[in-house]
Formats: sequence, structure tokens, C-alpha cells
Amino acid sequence: MKTTLPVMNQSGYYEIRLESIGGLGANLCGKMLGELGVLYLGLNSASFSSYGSEKTGTPVKAYIRYCEEGKEIRVHSPVSHPHLLCIFHEALLRERSVLEGCTSQTVIVLNTEKTPQEIAKEYFKKGAKAARICTVPAQRIAIETHSRINVVMLGAVVAAMGFGTLEAARNVCEDTLGRKYPDSLAANLAGIERGYQEIIQIQLEVSEKEDTCRKKEEKEPQWGYETAPIGGINPHLGSSVVADLSASRQGYIPIFLPEKCINCALCDSTCPDMVFQFEKGIYKEREMMVNKGLDYYHCKGCLRCVDVCPTGALVRGIEAEHPLKEHFLPNQELLRKPDYYEKSGADGYITSESYLTEKQVEGGEV
Repeated sequence: MKTTLPVMNQSGYYEIRLESIGGLGANLCGKMLGELGVLYLGLNSASFSSYGSEKTGTPVKAYIRYCEEGKEIRVHSPVSHPHLLCIFHEALLRERSVLEGCTSQTVIVLNTEKTPQEIAKEYFKKGAKAARICTVPAQRIAIETHSRINVVMLGAVVAAMGFGTLEAARNVCEDTLGRKYPDSLAANLAGIERGYQEIIQIQLEVSEKEDTCRKKEEKEPQWGYETAPIGGINPHLGSSVVADLSASRQGYIPIFLPEKCINCALCDSTCPDMVFQFEKGIYKEREMMVNKGLDYYHCKGCLRCVDVCPTGALVRGIEAEHPLKEHFLPNQELLRKPDYYEKSGADGYITSESYLTEKQVEGGEV
């Protein structure tokens, strides 16, 4: 099968970038997209990923390039101006760098329960940065089909590209996962099909003036030979205290039932990210440290606390069933956090002395 690419950059490539968090399967999804081009679309392709030493909960990016058959791919740098940008979790949009490089030709595919119109209104108020916005409820589909988010996103990406087919996506899934995980193949194929069919797309209007201004901005790198920090110092502080791990969750969260809690602190002992918050209080007419609930901002949904709780005070819940509320950080940056945040009584944005120290070093008030 020979495929004609709809758009290409000056080098003759069609480029895709996947933005994700470790644990959602973006690395494997990128590999399958690369194999899709070579094996079933009659294209040349190259794919690779970028991630740190500890993948789960940390940023992961995958890059895919396609070109016409007979042309060699000689560029192996990260994709800076994607024709298609796939975002595995809506929470990633809080980081402005995720949308860097988008132009009037970029198609954005986003895993969210919201409609494309809601996403456009919320994140693209100051002018469009994409040609199309496509949304698909990948987490819910993965839960309902007992598949993985990455295969649902694979189906959605193939649908959004416009030059792939559902049959080709199913074939590459069978090649990659069929032999290794034969028992889950039917579920993964169902996830791909629903991702392909349930994607919702809208076209954005981009004025010529807006697109020209954006292209001028993109030509100016943030750091260069003359503007780089002396000694190569990274001026952006980062740690597990300020890192938002909510994008690591794969559809489930622990729900805290305080009336069943005996304050044994087993949940706190087993939690890898220290999300449980205790403060002095009264339990059974005795003064002791009382569990105030979870900090969902840092919870990545491993559900170890649910497994270890002896009284059923922590149960597994579906995150999509809980609404979000708008909140402001001390620096007035708008973020969203779940309604059940308040019910737990936990304060997720000021969790430790190290957080306060970092905000003071940045020059902000706490």
C-alpha cells in the first residue's frame, strides 16, 4: 500500500510528537506508529522516545517521522514543530511547553472527557495554535474495554492523521502485542477500534496575522549562546514536591472514607509519594495524629494504599466520576483540582517545608 502524505515540512517529513507521563505507554505507542508507517502505509519512518531514568510519573516524549517511500530520513533530532501533537492527559496542558511549536497546520489529539469546543475555549482563548482539536475519552474507553490508554490513543491518532486506516492500526497491534500478550489482544483491539471511532474533531480558524506573529516568535529560542545561564545552571527549580503527578493516573483514584479510618498510618507507610497528611487531633477521646486525607495533586494512582488498608477506609474509585473545581495557587496561577479534594480536607499545594522554601527562592510569596 502506497500512502500520500497530506502535508510535509520543508525537509519532506510528516512529524508527530507524543506528550505523556511515564506509565501511560507513550513509548510503545510511538514504536507502533513507526512500524505502522513502514509495514502498512508504504512509508519510510523513524521513531524514538525521550525519558528519564525513572519513567513512572515523569515526563515522556515520543517522536515519529514519516516520509515518502524512496526518501531517506536523515534528521534524528526531537520534533519541534509537529504536524500532529498527541497529549495523553489533559493535566499536561498546565505545562506551557507541551504546546510549543504548534502552527496553523498542527492537529492536536487529547485524552479528555471534554469536547473539542470546551478545550478550545479553555486553552486557546488568545488565538488558535492548531488547525484541528481532536478529543477522545481514552481513560474511560480503556477502563470499559480492559485495554490500555496507549492503544486507544493509537486508534485516535490514526483517525486524526487522515491517511491511516483502522485495519492497519489493528494489524500493527496484533504484530506488537499479539504474541507477547495473547490473552489481552481482544481487549486491546477493542480499545483501538473505539479510539478510532469515538474521536471528536473541530476545525479552528486561524487568521493570517496570528499565524505570522506566532512564526516570528518561534524563530527566537529561549536560550542561546549569549543568553544561556552562566555555568549552564538550570534556573527552573524542580522536585517531587512541585511536580504534578495527576497525569500518571490511569483512570482510578483512592477514595478516602474518614469514618472508617483507625489512623493506623499503614497507608502513609506504603505510599511512594507521601500523599497522606496527618495533623494533631482527637481520636477515641485521645490526642493523636489524625489522617486528614490525600493530596491528589501528587497521587499517581498506584492504589497501594487501597490494598494495604485493613478497614476499607480507602477504596478504588473512577476518577472521571468526580468533578473538578477551579483553584488558585499562591502566585495566582489557575489550576484545577477535584471536588473530592475538599472532602478529604487535605491541602495539596502546600505540603511541606521544602515547598515553601522553593517558592521563597523563586521570589514568590507564600
